[in-house]
Amino acid sequence: MTTATIAGVDVDVDAEGFFTDPQQWTDDMAREMAREAGIPELTERHWLVIRYMRAQYLEKGTAPTIRSLGKESGVAIKELYQLFPKGPAKLAARLGGIPKPRGCI
Repeated sequence: MTTATIAGVDVDVDAEGFFTDPQQWTDDMAREMAREAGIPELTERHWLVIRYMRAQYLEKGTAPTIRSLGKESGVAIKELYQLFPKGPAKLAARLGGIPKPRGCI
């Protein structure tokens, strides 16, 4: 396990930078990680997806797939790719402070 400093706080992450303890996550951390990923500002649509991902993970113990994310979050798959370029499920999970979804490379 590795430690990373995000928004001035040390958090536990795996080798790919995903949180190992979702309880350490804060909104400020999401904002900082988004800027580092090339997203200058998180809009309400971004937050809708991030909060949905977190809720599903905390409820079920696993993050939703891109397909279920597109069907159930209220944000279409095409828009997900616009909001979170280069892999929406993976990036939204990272920004939401949860482990990498199954099936993501």
